[in-house]
Amino acid sequence: MFYNGNYWGAMMGGWWWWFIWLLVIAALLFYGWGRPEVRGRHPRETPHEVLRRRLANGEITPAQYEERKALLDRDTSRAS
Repeated sequence: MFYNGNYWGAMMGGWWWWFIWLLVIAALLFYGWGRPEVRGRHPRETPHEVLRRRLANGEITPAQYEERKALLDRDTSRAS
């Protein structure tokens, strides 16, 4: 029953090491593949979203928001 003092090595023939490695690799692939933050990719904010966030954080005043939004809208209409 014992194989070099290792009970599980004799009983399972060592296949369970391969199974454990397969589980580890599968877990790494699963958690690394579907989540952009793991790979370092973050969704990019649009200029309008940045402007809205800055207004919400109090970094700019509502008047500055309107002025900059008008500039962004003007640039958007020229591009199309």
